Amino acid sequence: MSLRKIGCVIAITGMMAAPIASCAWIEEQTGLGQKTQIGAAGGAAAGGLLAAAVGASPVGLAAGVILGGLAGGAVGSYLDNKDKEEALKAQQQALANNKAGQTTDWSNPDTGHTGSYTPQNTYTTKDGLTCRDYSQTVTIDGKQENATGTACKMADGTWRVHNA
Repeated sequence: MSLRKIGCVIAITGMMAAPIASCAWIEEQTGLGQKTQIGAAGGAAAGGLLAAAVGASPVGLAAGVILGGLAGGAVGSYLDNKDKEEALKAQQQALANNKAGQTTDWSNPDTGHTGSYTPQNTYTTKDGLTCRDYSQTVTIDGKQENATGTACKMADGTWRVHNA
């Protein structure tokens, strides 16, 4: 990758990331939270660097930065790391210890996001794995999403989702 392309990526990324310094003002003006802003900046950087690495033209670099920023902002606006950590703890606890139909809830007071896991039936596959079907809910900004899946117990005692 040429120094010129690296310079373009840094300049474009800098223009996208500079507003993060005033996250509170941006959130007040646009409603875009800090996670969304940081996700957008990180996505913009990754998109620009990827475009540069594959030898994109300046237009391709700009497109990579813009598309990366949009994708990163979308992902950043949902569950943060603490949400994911709390959800995973609840999932593992519910699958390992709950009776069928017994729910384990999780919440993150920092974001207000909540969710739950409810294991259903337990069965053994023909491969000898102990598996459980489950239902889950996640509530983000007052909007609840529901899903079902299957998880199987691994040799180390943890449960791994096999489908969602």
